[in-house]
Amino acid sequence: MPSPPSEQPQHDDQLALFGPPQRARIPAELWQSWLDDPAVVARFEAKRYRRSEQTCWIWAAGISSTGHGTFRAASLPGRSRRGTVPAHLFAYQLEHGVIPRLGWSGADDPCLCHRCDEAGCVNPAHLRLGTNAENRAEWARRHRNPHGPLADLRGAAGRARAVAAAIRAGITAGDTADQIERRIREAQTAGAPLTLW
Repeated sequence: MPSPPSEQPQHDDQLALFGPPQRARIPAELWQSWLDDPAVVARFEAKRYRRSEQTCWIWAAGISSTGHGTFRAASLPGRSRRGTVPAHLFAYQLEHGVIPRLGWSGADDPCLCHRCDEAGCVNPAHLRLGTNAENRAEWARRHRNPHGPLADLRGAAGRARAVAAAIRAGITAGDTADQIERRIREAQTAGAPLTLW
């Protein structure tokens, strides 16, 4: 029988920062150990394609069904995929420190919001901590922009996977940064809806 909420360990009280509200299973101490481990950070950086500070830094590895990058910070005992975290969450905490998640509840559940609307972006400058309600409101305001990432006909996952594949192809081919930028633009525009303007 589960213990009452007041008796549960502190890490069970942390809330997830993506998807529907759910309990997070990663204690703050474990997050901090990953963020402090040079080998873990080096593996993370090897999968993040950095560009200028103003542009999106694209996750060039695994992409979830929501279009967000997935990063296996560690292999933990237990059910499959434990230790795999959202890449944008790892990037944000790497820059700003472990997010204190205690005390959030209901409509105020924490959420990382992409200012750029690119689900595959892991540039911490493009991420802000908000609420699920704010994130949904931003999506409602911006998803009908035919020139924005949210209008991509492939959906967030299709777009993120196409851009990541373009980056990997450019790196494999030994392309210059300018050539990779061209590949990124082509991959992004391939899913744009047809417009009359």
